[in-house]
Amino acid sequence: MEQVREVLREVERWPEWAPTVTSVRRLDDGPLAVGSSARVEQPRIPATEYVVTELEPSRSFTWVATGPGVRTTARHLLEELGTSGTRVTLAVEQAGPVGVVMGRFYRRLTDRYLTAEAEGIKARSEGRV
Repeated sequence: MEQVREVLREVERWPEWAPTVTSVRRLDDGPLAVGSSARVEQPRIPATEYVVTELEPSRSFTWVATGPGVRTTARHLLEELGTSGTRVTLAVEQAGPVGVVMGRFYRRLTDRYLTAEAEGIKARSEGRV
């Protein structure tokens, strides 16, 4: 589980293993913590600034991006499965008047991105990337 945690925690290295992430630039220093922020660039999605709103060390973090009429919440959860490994759950939620429309418009793309990111986390954690 420690390797998976490290892969998720090092957000600036996501472009190395996630084909869905072009760039992640931390906007502050130090370890990822509540209040940490980063600018994330992804293909076909406008560059977005996320702020960590929840963090349970070694288990999960949530970050949120806001804009006029939209609030995007991205959750990253790890569950220890004993000797059989670690389960990673990734989720994105769009809220607000614009967010609801964007969520519907981007749903297929978001689902593809989440699948690719989960596969990338697995490959990176296993040393295949």
